[in-house]
Amino acid sequence: MESIRKLVRDIPDFPKKGIIFKDITPVLGDPGAMARITGAFEHELEHLKPTRVVGIESRGFIFGALVAQALNLPFSPVRKPGKLPYEKISVSYTLEYGQGTLEMHTDGLKRGDRVVVLDDLLATGGTAAAAGQLVEKLGATVAAFGFVIELGFLKGRELLGGRKIISLVSY
Repeated sequence: MESIRKLVRDIPDFPKKGIIFKDITPVLGDPGAMARITGAFEHELEHLKPTRVVGIESRGFIFGALVAQALNLPFSPVRKPGKLPYEKISVSYTLEYGQGTLEMHTDGLKRGDRVVVLDDLLATGGTAAAAGQLVEKLGATVAAFGFVIELGFLKGRELLGGRKIISLVSY
């Protein structure tokens, strides 16, 4: 995954002073990198026998849809409020700078599903933990969380309750 790491661009002071933003836009623009990411997730996840992939808005949609297709599984989105048109459930969670809410369609999962939750980045873990709560509210199980990038120094793993976590690139 060193080739992926080399494509990730550091943007200082974004979105606010003191933050170094990990920009994956160059990764998205490289078809070979995207294929390597998809293949790595496919390899790491297939033995877990998941039945569905969930992607967190918005970059989790990109990776989640590709991995779902590679594993021949259905894909379900987790979105910010007001974006889903059908019956939905929601969960609110604390962010380092306030409050957040995520939603999912009530028919997005089936009771007993083994779900892989994917996103581009694991930072403090709040968003991923909230997505996991949505999965569990619908009677499914989180088989694993997957991230292209993990910022290990922010200790986001601690919020994910000891579940399996796959990170392709760690900082």
